[in-house]
Amino acid sequence: PVTAAELKTALTFYKEGREQGGFEAGIEAALAYVLVSPSFLFRVEEDPEHIPPNTPYRISDLQLASRLSFLIWSSLPDDRLLDLAARGDLSKPEVLEGEVRRMLADPRSASLAVNFGGQWLHLRNVDSLTPDVRLFPDFDDNLRQALRRETELCFERIIREDKSIIELIRSNDTYLNNRLAQHYGIPGVEGSHFRRVSLRPEMRRGGLLRHGSVLAVTSYATRTSPVLRGNWILGNILGTPPPPPPPDVPALDGQKTSAGATIRQRLAEHRANPACASCHDVMDPVGFALENFDAVGRWRDFEDGRAVDAAGGFPDGSRFEGVDALERAILQRPKIFVGTFAEKLLTFGLGRGVTSQDAPAVRSIVAASARQGFRFSDIVLAVANSKPFQMRKTSP
Repeated sequence: PVTAAELKTALTFYKEGREQGGFEAGIEAALAYVLVSPSFLFRVEEDPEHIPPNTPYRISDLQLASRLSFLIWSSLPDDRLLDLAARGDLSKPEVLEGEVRRMLADPRSASLAVNFGGQWLHLRNVDSLTPDVRLFPDFDDNLRQALRRETELCFERIIREDKSIIELIRSNDTYLNNRLAQHYGIPGVEGSHFRRVSLRPEMRRGGLLRHGSVLAVTSYATRTSPVLRGNWILGNILGTPPPPPPPDVPALDGQKTSAGATIRQRLAEHRANPACASCHDVMDPVGFALENFDAVGRWRDFEDGRAVDAAGGFPDGSRFEGVDALERAILQRPKIFVGTFAEKLLTFGLGRGVTSQDAPAVRSIVAASARQGFRFSDIVLAVANSKPFQMRKTSP
């Protein structure tokens, strides 16, 4: 809510503007003040004055309402949420659960798929995709937008139907329009509108790792990148991102490699550099499992006349070949994926990265959601009930 001090300042700007140029000038001055105010540009959470510096405290119900609405709706709280917060009822567990489920059932929760999905899955990068037109002449803006929309709609279905987030990894359906279906080689889809399509195994589609959006944003303009794909899986699915590359190490394309070498052979030469090996030994084998998909997400069995080698593995020594086996390997460790998802959602809700101090809360979120098979609403509710979400620390 607007404070008395903020209202007084806005009125001061109005009066000064009115004295110089009349009513309209006063309104313009007051509005300019509002538009450049930090409280308008940022989500500001003021610390209570009576709490000592660097001290944890529970946020107010009004702050909780704001956090909740921006998490689920990416927008301001509605009147119901504000009324409950003003009465001090929102933080009551039974009331909070009811509001979380009400907000997820509201159509505005689709913003989670767009905004949180865009941040977590790097879907925001789809808009800047520029595959080489000589190699991919059919790639255009319609396809670019369709790639992103498929993933958003699949995520939105998980939210709307309150499914297990495990279905993000392995699914028997997806959303397609004619343009995207042609790109994937799936027949029988007509028209520009998206519709839910049941998939057969030979269609090679389903979970996130088979989405053209993910496969394209983890590729270069001219070729696939097992490095980028492996790094994406480790960071966004398994929660174990490798450290940044050391300085002064040349990029793969800038190194001299054997003529006619495959990408696997070129990366093997790259890993011969001890400075590169520690990270690439972890990333590359994971990314190799997606080599049956080209740089724009189409399925392929051959590359430059050679059969694609999609053999890969995890850092623990487990081996697999191809996207099917990679999905099975991930689903053998469901709590790792759910923990990573919880970390990403908590980061989105708090506007900061998680730290080691948040680890107990993440474990609690995973445990609470496991009882019902990791349903989406249970994860969001556990996030809303977590200490990081309901508490903050005063400034030092």
